[in-house]
Amino acid sequence: MVAVGYTLMCEQTGPRELVDYAQRAERAGFDFEVISDHYYPWLDSQGHSPYAWSVLGAVAHTTSRVDLMSYVTCPIRRYHPAVVAQKAATVALMSDGRFTLGVGAGENLNEHVVGAWPHVQQRHDMFEEALQIMRSLLDGETVTYSGEYYDVPEAYLWDRPENGVPIAVAASGPSSSALAGEYADGLIAVEPDHRVVELFEEAGGEGKPRIGQVAICWGPDEAECRKRVHDQWRWSPLGWKVNAELPGPESFAHATQFVREEDLMQTVPCGPDVERHVEAFHKFVDAGFTHVALVQVGGESQPDFIDWAEHELIPRLRG
Repeated sequence: MVAVGYTLMCEQTGPRELVDYAQRAERAGFDFEVISDHYYPWLDSQGHSPYAWSVLGAVAHTTSRVDLMSYVTCPIRRYHPAVVAQKAATVALMSDGRFTLGVGAGENLNEHVVGAWPHVQQRHDMFEEALQIMRSLLDGETVTYSGEYYDVPEAYLWDRPENGVPIAVAASGPSSSALAGEYADGLIAVEPDHRVVELFEEAGGEGKPRIGQVAICWGPDEAECRKRVHDQWRWSPLGWKVNAELPGPESFAHATQFVREEDLMQTVPCGPDVERHVEAFHKFVDAGFTHVALVQVGGESQPDFIDWAEHELIPRLRG
C-alpha cells in the first residue's frame, strides 16, 4: 500500500502553527510528514518562511508515530554538508529513528542569502561532494575530506542513531537520478514521471522508497480554491530550470504575471470533489511511487483540510 503523507509548508504557515498541524496530521492518520526548507517564500502572498530545522525538532518531540522528512534541504550553500549531517542525526535521535534526510541541489531563492549562486554544473558537482561527506558521517565514520569545493579537516558525529540516517535525493533527469541511485536510500520527485523512477532503479535504486508530492486545494467553494491557488501557487508551472534560478519573490511575481487560473487547473485539483484529489494522488502511484505527500495550498485552510482528509480523503486513498 502506498504511504499517504502530509506536507508542512513553511512558506505558507508560521512555526507554531506548523507544529500544531503536524500533531493534527498524525492524529488524522497520515503515515508520514515532510517539511520544506526555505529562506524565502516563492511569492509575497504566501507570507512565511520559518527555519525548518527548529520546527522539525519540535515536531520530532511532539509526535510519536509518523515518519518525518526534510523535503528538501540544500547542503551546498546555506548549510555546510557536515552541519547538515549533524542536524539530521539529531532529529533522527529526537524522533526515535523516524527521520529521513531529504536533500537536493537547491534554489537561488534560498541560497543567494549567503553569496553568489553557482551555475548548474558547479552546483551539481558540489552536491555530489556534499553527499559523500554526509553519507560517511551518518554511517558513523570519522571524516577527513579535501575536495574541490569542501574541506573537512576532521569530523565525527557523537550523537547519531546506531543504524545511521537514511538519505533521499531529489531527482528530475538522468544525471540526478544516477546520483540518487548511487548515494541515496530513496528517491524524491515532484512530478509523476515514471522515467525518473526507472532511471533511479537502473542506477541502483531498485526496491528503495520513491517519495512524490502532489499539490491540491480542497475546500467547499471551488471558485475560492481556484483564486487561492492562483494567488499562492502560480509559480509551480515555471518548471525546475526556471524555479532554481530566480532570486526572490519579486522575480517570481514578475515571471508569473501572465499565468491564469485555468493554466493551474491542469495540475492542481480544486474544490470539494474527493475524486479529483484521489485522481491526482494516483498519478504518482501509477508512476511507481511508494510514498506520496499531499500539499494543501493555503495556510489558513489546514485545520479544516486535515479534518476532511481524516474522514474523506485518506479512506479513499487506502480503499
